[in-house]
Amino acid sequence: MSYDFGDRPRPPFVGDEREVLDGWLDFHRATLLMKCEGLTLEQLKVRPLRTSRLTLLGLVRHLTEVERGWFLPFLGEPVTELYCTEADPDGDFHGVPHADAEADLARYGETVDTISDRLRRHRLDEVEEDGGTSYNLRWIFTHMVEEYARHNGHADLLREAIDGTRGE
Repeated sequence: MSYDFGDRPRPPFVGDEREVLDGWLDFHRATLLMKCEGLTLEQLKVRPLRTSRLTLLGLVRHLTEVERGWFLPFLGEPVTELYCTEADPDGDFHGVPHADAEADLARYGETVDTISDRLRRHRLDEVEEDGGTSYNLRWIFTHMVEEYARHNGHADLLREAIDGTRGE
């Protein structure tokens, strides 16, 4: 069976654990951006499903927060919320109508680039303590692949509802 990865990074079919996890995370990050390609900044803010508050830009903002929320503590850095607050824990989605889509996309790219670069210096079995719970980097990578896979499924539906574009 062959699989078309398009222009996205191809996760290795054979590799060590780190290569495979890095590959799948990079693939999913690129998939999210692929779902946004070719749309106007206003289309990224559209809520195409009347029963959902989800937007493509909301997913980008959410995954920026998720990247920061899981990886920055592991890297020993404080997490300051970009979009979410105690008063509005879903600010990543609620703030979309007035958001600067171009700035949010740039922030996502900068976040991913910085985190990816810094993680290369860490082993999968390194542990982070958070509120009495321990997580190793392996678990965080696996969780992030799951998080992206789920939200990229949402992005597929949103994109198809916006302009009919379908794809993997």
